[in-house]
Amino acid sequence: MLKPDTVSDSGLDARVAAEPPMRLLLVEDDPVQRMMMERTLSRAGYSVMTAADGAEALCEVASGAFQIMVTDWEMPKIDGTTLCRQTRLMGLQNYLYILLLTVHSSPTDVVAALDAGADDFLRKPASEPELLARLNAGQRIIRLERSLKEAQSRIEVLSVTDPLTGAFNRRYLDESLNRAIAQAVRYGRPLSVVLCDLDRFKSVNDHHGHQAGDEVLQQFTHLVRQLLRASDWVARFGGEEFVLVLPEADLNGAMITAEKIRAALEKDPLVTCTGALPVTASFGASSLDLLGANIDPRFGGSSGTREQLLRRADAALYRSKREGRNRVTAG
Repeated sequence: MLKPDTVSDSGLDARVAAEPPMRLLLVEDDPVQRMMMERTLSRAGYSVMTAADGAEALCEVASGAFQIMVTDWEMPKIDGTTLCRQTRLMGLQNYLYILLLTVHSSPTDVVAALDAGADDFLRKPASEPELLARLNAGQRIIRLERSLKEAQSRIEVLSVTDPLTGAFNRRYLDESLNRAIAQAVRYGRPLSVVLCDLDRFKSVNDHHGHQAGDEVLQQFTHLVRQLLRASDWVARFGGEEFVLVLPEADLNGAMITAEKIRAALEKDPLVTCTGALPVTASFGASSLDLLGANIDPRFGGSSGTREQLLRRADAALYRSKREGRNRVTAG
């Protein structure tokens, strides 16, 4: 049996092996040294591009295409420490690991190199094993930074996502609907919301169990997403109630979208752990233009406007329920 740490290492090795080669920018003004190092680094598996001086290197760095830069210190136009400093000032989206090569070796020089933004410092002429070992250390730092960014992105997604349905949560709705309203008011564009509520959902939980109820909510969300445009989005308002936010849609467009979802839900039962269940939903639509000229463009994204828009949709939803359910009503 494999030990847990052995399995982990194997998985990591497989992931690293599957990654494309790291892109490396080699900055060296001596053409012979540049050619020799390019061959060495290419043999080591790097995708190498070269620059003959610091000015040329800055143009390449600005593209954000590289993960590693190996640069000489003594160069015409822009030397290595200046290149490091100006690179750090760019604020690149992804981290660039910088290895500075130089004949200098005093503690003062080391401090100057690191203060300029270099990650590591290697005395010339560098042996091939030491050069590659330093770059391997750089690769580990780059992968760690990438993993941290991916983890942060996942945390950010989870913080605005309903864990059961995958729809946005109430926090995201409150914040993003304000922004959507402000943008619509500022540019004079339509925006609508649709409040939807699954009919008699309590009976699903009572007669078929909460697992079946959860599956109904998940499949309803999936159905809604399939029928929305790329610019539209759905948030779980609470329980079995959802809000559709439809930028660039007037009231008529919102009614059409809601009717499309209503009809699709009515047409095909939802498959759950207890079998296929016929489910319907009621809808209430409201449009920003119906709020009229009372909206001041300076405050178009205020919570008051958001609540007014949702209140109209909720009143329309209530009429759909009162008039027999499984219908779309404008507010």
